Amino acid sequence: MKLLHLIFGLLMAVVFLLTGKYMDVYLHHMVAVPDGLRLLYRTRHIFILLAALLNLGLGSYLVARTEAWQRVLQWLGSSLIIGASLLLGAAFFYDSTRGDLRAPLTHWATYAIAIGTLSHVFSGIQSRP
Repeated sequence: MKLLHLIFGLLMAVVFLLTGKYMDVYLHHMVAVPDGLRLLYRTRHIFILLAALLNLGLGSYLVARTEAWQRVLQWLGSSLIIGASLLLGAAFFYDSTRGDLRAPLTHWATYAIAIGTLSHVFSGIQSRP
């Protein structure tokens, strides 16, 4: 799981760079873009960076737990964080272009990152001897 997070974190960092280039080239560095739409694109762009850094952090420090229930929580947390990262990548293009301020993919990705991170935190709880 550690290697998966490292690789996925690097891939998300590349996606972050590519979405920045997209805003620069195709949206002309957001010059004539209305404020609301600019805010949507830029926040989704920063959320992609958040996902990349979270995956890189987990890939750097993740240690497999000894108890089965702890490993299940780690697996669940990692799955949610990776899934949320994919949702945030899709949200850059889907949520930003909807024409309203609703952001369904970002909404669910935020919950998934929160629950995934808390799953990793709770997996570190030690049983008393």
